[in-house]
Amino acid sequence: MKIHLPNSAFIGNIDPFLRSFDSREPDRLEITANKKWISVHPLVLSMIAALGIGLQPQNIYCERLEARSKHYLERMGLFRMLRISSGIRITEHEPAGRFIPISKITTSEELTRFITEMVPLLHLEPKHAEPLRYIISELARNVLEHADSEKGAIICAQYYKKSNTIRIGIADTGVGIRKTINNAYDAKTDLDAIRLALTPGITGTTRMGGGTEFNVGAGLFFIRSIAEANRDFFMIYSGDAFYKLLKKRQGTRQHLFADPLRNKHSSEEHLPHWQGTVVGIDISLDTNEEFSNLLDLIKDIFVKTIRERKKKTFRRPRFA
Repeated sequence: MKIHLPNSAFIGNIDPFLRSFDSREPDRLEITANKKWISVHPLVLSMIAALGIGLQPQNIYCERLEARSKHYLERMGLFRMLRISSGIRITEHEPAGRFIPISKITTSEELTRFITEMVPLLHLEPKHAEPLRYIISELARNVLEHADSEKGAIICAQYYKKSNTIRIGIADTGVGIRKTINNAYDAKTDLDAIRLALTPGITGTTRMGGGTEFNVGAGLFFIRSIAEANRDFFMIYSGDAFYKLLKKRQGTRQHLFADPLRNKHSSEEHLPHWQGTVVGIDISLDTNEEFSNLLDLIKDIFVKTIRERKKKTFRRPRFA
């Protein structure tokens, strides 16, 4: 595998980075980087760590980094996670309120600890932090419950003071969305599977309208809806396909659709194959709505969609 760290790779311009990923030779990882500057979204770091965490250190090659921003990679714990030496010396400062280094989550206890450490990063009153607590919990829970990955979820987050934004990236190298969805549905392509995964009431556990009592297929739909309502970026990459929710201008009328393809978005197929799932989200803290109000809006869409799906499922034929 080969992966290149460019001078810029955030959700808004992530497409070229994904196209450049080389997934061949899965037993070897080669990391190269821009010579002058490296500025990347936390999801990029989570991806690299997820690729390398199962490899032997001698099978990971990282070229000598020259960019002035190379210290960021060391401080975020990338090389420690890969168990290789970067040769970079830094003075570590307390990360609280600024970032959470790359972390591996394999149990619910580790997930709880990560969320606890994330709270100072939010710079918000507790009630306003709930949407982000929920997002982190749902993203990691999906990996633990559905990815079937022994390596768990790889996650990190960064707070950007200038834009007052928190960016979160999570990656796994499990079975991927399509295999999970196809336990109950028939997704012909990876993009079909992503679309189903982002639709309320769809779960790889059952075809029952609205899911089961314990798994209603709401997690990714809620996360997508939070990003949509807050006018933030959101993306998901699995198999050879990727979906990106695009930002809306302030003042644009809000519409939360059950079908993710009705939202303002971009998507692409036939990308280099990612064995597992990658999710990235940006949350602007300036425009963060109170979670209870936001959930009311999302819940209306969710309940309406489930009701309509159940009507179609249980509609009986009428005979003359």
